[in-house]
Amino acid sequence: MNLKNITKFLIKILPEQPKSAVILGSGLGNFVDFLENSITIPYADIPDFPLSTVTGHAGEWVFGYCRGKPIICAKGRFHYYEGLSMDNVALPVTVSHQLGCKSIFITNAAGCLNKNWELGDFMLIKGYLDYTFRGNSNPPSISSINTSPELLLKVKKTASELGILLREGIYTWTLGPSYETPAEIKDIIKLGGNAVGMSTVPEIMKANELGLNLIGISCLTNYGAGLVNAPLSHEDVLESSKRFQKEFSKLLIEIV
Repeated sequence: MNLKNITKFLIKILPEQPKSAVILGSGLGNFVDFLENSITIPYADIPDFPLSTVTGHAGEWVFGYCRGKPIICAKGRFHYYEGLSMDNVALPVTVSHQLGCKSIFITNAAGCLNKNWELGDFMLIKGYLDYTFRGNSNPPSISSINTSPELLLKVKKTASELGILLREGIYTWTLGPSYETPAEIKDIIKLGGNAVGMSTVPEIMKANELGLNLIGISCLTNYGAGLVNAPLSHEDVLESSKRFQKEFSKLLIEIV
C-alpha cells in the first residue's frame, strides 16, 4: 500500500479539496444520491487500494457538494475479518485526512442492545468498546472519541429540529464475520455496550490518532443475539438499513 500514490491519484481527479468525509455503513450508501455534481471513483481504479468484498459495500469514493460544501464519501468500508491489517481497515480515514478533511462522519448499521430502543433508531456514538481480544486478555473498557463539544451540540440540535430521535451510547466492535452469541451479548451489555457491530472502531482509533473532528452514528437495524427470538442474517441487516436510510440521509445532509 502506497499512500502517496493513492492520494496523488485522487487529487488529480478531484475538482477541489473536500472539507469533510463520510464513511457509509452497510446499506446506507444512498446518501451519495443527494450530492450535487458528484464524481465516482471505483476503488478498483486506484493504484494500491484494497477492494471491498462485503455485500452492501459498493467499493467506491464519491466526491460531491452537499449544500455547496465539498465532501468525499467512502461508499464501502473494510473489515478486519477480511484478512486486512489495521492500517488497511482504517485507510478511508487516513486518505480523507491526507486530502485535507478536518471532520469525518463515520456511520454503520449496528445491532441494538437495548430492548427499550426501537429498530430504526439512530445512536450517536459517545465512546467505544474493543471486544476483539486481539492479543489482549484484559476485559474491554470504554474509550472516548475525539469530538468537539460544538459539533456534538450541532448534531443533537439538528436531529431535534428534524424530529429525529437520536440516542446516545457506546458502540462495541467484535471481530466477525459470525454474529455474536447470546452469552457474548450479555457480557457486552454488562460492560456498558449499547450497540454492536464488526467495523468502525479501527476507523475511530485512526481518526483520534490523526486529530480529526469525529461524529459517529449507528443505524440500529436488529437486536443482538438472544434479545429477541429471531435469527440474524446480513441480508436482514441490509434490508433494515435500506428501510431507514431516507431518514438517515436527511440527518446527514443537515449535519454535514
